[in-house]
Amino acid sequence: MSQNTRYRAPFLAGAETPIDAAIATELLRVALGRGGDYADLFFEYEVSGSYALDEGIMKSAGRSVSMGLGVRVMKGEATGYAYVQDFSPESMRHAARTAAQIADGGGGSAPLPLAGRELPSYYKPQRPSLDVDGERKRALLLRADAAARKADPRVVRVEASLAEQLREILIATSDGKLLGDRQPLLRLGLRVLVEDKGKRESGSSNGGGRVGMEYFDNRSPEWHAKQAVRHALVMLEARESPAGEMEVVLAPGDSGIMLHEAVGHGLEADFNRKGTSNYSGCIGQAVASELCTVVDDPTLMGSRGSINVDDEGNEPRATTLIEAGVLRGYMQDRHSANHFGVEPSGHGRRESFQDRPMPRMTNTLLLPGSHDPEEIIASVKRGIYASKFGGGQVDISNGDFVFSLTESYLIEDGKITAPLKGVNLVGNGPEVMRRVTMLGSDMQVSDGIWTCGKEGQSVPVGVGCPTVKVAAVTVGGTQMGGA
Repeated sequence: MSQNTRYRAPFLAGAETPIDAAIATELLRVALGRGGDYADLFFEYEVSGSYALDEGIMKSAGRSVSMGLGVRVMKGEATGYAYVQDFSPESMRHAARTAAQIADGGGGSAPLPLAGRELPSYYKPQRPSLDVDGERKRALLLRADAAARKADPRVVRVEASLAEQLREILIATSDGKLLGDRQPLLRLGLRVLVEDKGKRESGSSNGGGRVGMEYFDNRSPEWHAKQAVRHALVMLEARESPAGEMEVVLAPGDSGIMLHEAVGHGLEADFNRKGTSNYSGCIGQAVASELCTVVDDPTLMGSRGSINVDDEGNEPRATTLIEAGVLRGYMQDRHSANHFGVEPSGHGRRESFQDRPMPRMTNTLLLPGSHDPEEIIASVKRGIYASKFGGGQVDISNGDFVFSLTESYLIEDGKITAPLKGVNLVGNGPEVMRRVTMLGSDMQVSDGIWTCGKEGQSVPVGVGCPTVKVAAVTVGGTQMGGA
């Protein structure tokens, strides 16, 4: 990552409260002092900014800074955790002593000598957004507003927003790791409202990732405005959705959020360690169509879910979860990896220093197949083309889900025809995976918009898939005869 940004963590060398190997080692020694098996330190400094434009007026602009240290101590299956919001020696030692209370007071082992290493870099913003003045960001939002209004006279309202973040972390572990990372994040949001003959509909376009302002060289504000207006105008013509069990074709890219929610969470190792996932004890068994290979890959350049190091100091790697329909493994953090007797896969993530890490997805992908996307659509007599997903609910224990679609179309006699509204997909994640009958060759990854919540913690993620045909999904809407 470019080092030109003026925002630098106070715990780095040369800052006001630098943390070096000697300080980190002493804190780890305190954390292990009551007999813990393992300890780690998580230093974090985060700067966030936000800008919101509504009706051509900058309604809000803000910047926030948070920083602190989280200390974790593990003793068998038990974990102690404490955090502080300053880097004074007294506060940090207090956090280490507090986390150490999880152990029974026996003699503690000494931490191993700390050593860093060069990490690969999966995000290299050329123009970090936090180094760009607010007026230029306001100008970007005004460009989006102007382009949307120019695109069609039926546009009556435009809302545009920009969110940015720089997260600097430093991790020290009692098994000898001392690693740091600087994680940028950028997201543009655009929503338009159109009105025609008393009828109103909205459309949106969003994008970003672990990128800098160069993102807009390829996806300009004008491009996003065009997409949002197109979406809104399509919805003006939308008819009520049919209902019943139908063939469904998922569009490439953002449709991967259905895989993320309905399948991915069940493959996070903590749910399987506790036996609460429907995939518990199923490694080596067929859990999906043989067409399906699912990976979680934190190494995609610039993707929203990519990381150079996880929040436990483990170097992440692409992990095959399902291979040709067979379950091969789970996403592991340190705790679950110890339980299963395997190595961590680099999926230990946390929202901030205030939270302990847990297994989380990064970029979850259904790999492409060999079918031409047009061939897939042509094979459907009557079904639904799912283009954009909205919200959804999933039961991790059994994979049952309900997803709403914000843009979808009817497929009739192999052709995409009428736009639809009020479409909900209802089903079971593992069952849907078994009903995949065709996979396109047109793999796409989402354009940096998704945030995943789990147990009160939110982290940025990416999703991706090709065009996918599912033989049968229950579609919620009006009765079949009403379409």
